[in-house]
Amino acid sequence: MLDIFDQLRKEIEEAVIDTKEAVEDFRVSYLGRKNGRLKALSEKMRDIDVADRPVFGKNINALKDLVNNRLDQAQQLLRSSGSKKGKTIDLTLPGRKPDLGSLHPLTQTAEEIQGIFTAYGFTIAEGPEIEDDWHNFTSLNFPEDHPARDMQDTFFLREKSVDIDAAVLRTHTSPVQIRVMKSSQPPIRVIAPGRVYRNETITFKSYCVFHQVEGLYVDEGVSLADLKQILHMFARAMFGEDVKTRFRPSFFPFTEPSAEFDVWMPNKDLPAGGRWLEILGCGMVDPNVLEAVGIDSERYTGYAFGMGVERIAMLRYGIKDLRIFYENDVRFLEQF
Repeated sequence: MLDIFDQLRKEIEEAVIDTKEAVEDFRVSYLGRKNGRLKALSEKMRDIDVADRPVFGKNINALKDLVNNRLDQAQQLLRSSGSKKGKTIDLTLPGRKPDLGSLHPLTQTAEEIQGIFTAYGFTIAEGPEIEDDWHNFTSLNFPEDHPARDMQDTFFLREKSVDIDAAVLRTHTSPVQIRVMKSSQPPIRVIAPGRVYRNETITFKSYCVFHQVEGLYVDEGVSLADLKQILHMFARAMFGEDVKTRFRPSFFPFTEPSAEFDVWMPNKDLPAGGRWLEILGCGMVDPNVLEAVGIDSERYTGYAFGMGVERIAMLRYGIKDLRIFYENDVRFLEQF
């Protein structure tokens, strides 16, 4: 019986398959479902002793692999020979520029935001994406029972115990501001860009990972008027000189008073001719935060703000679904 395998192996190796027709005939001859030689050989398995069936089946599989390899080689040769025959070179055509990559729209937006604030004297600070509970929550005046500590909002990597603090994926870049204030004394003027993570349902307007740029200014005599002025200047630089802005009262544990900052986005399809869209949260740094990092809250005041890069990019480029930023669709990315 083994002589049959040797004979078939020799025939397969010596078969001439140099045309499309020969390739198809070769495939049908050996792998055809009705009259294929290997199928007929497989049907003889029932007549083989049980002890010899493993070896018999192994030989059939080896022949199938050999047939498939020969088919792949023949098809590659036919493709390469066909492309060479039809290939012509027109020396009068201008040269082709190589395809160059570009920065992701989120990167472009983040860099533009950073450029605006560095022009006003802010420096850039960065920190770890894995934070402890103290830097991410406690130092920022989050009560122990605050909803943001719940598993619904935060990715916990390690639970808190008596001797070890909890470890989390940072939910904002505010811990970077805490680290800066702990390691230096006012005047402090920094922005903290970076990725943050929240355990949210993925929709057209929310994602489990996004990018923030947060700002902090701490010095003697810093007021809410300073905050309103820098944010108005930012909006003009980002959205145009004629941009309309407004502040709305809000609440954040780490600022008091707190506000949300909106810009007016014209839209002819809406009855009002446009709508207000919130682009960031802000406020005066809560005295408890300053005291937590060793800064005298009686002497120094400060403001803080935080914006989502995705939201700014969506507004600037007219993008309606946040998820497209993370799909790496070349057709989308080539537009930037």
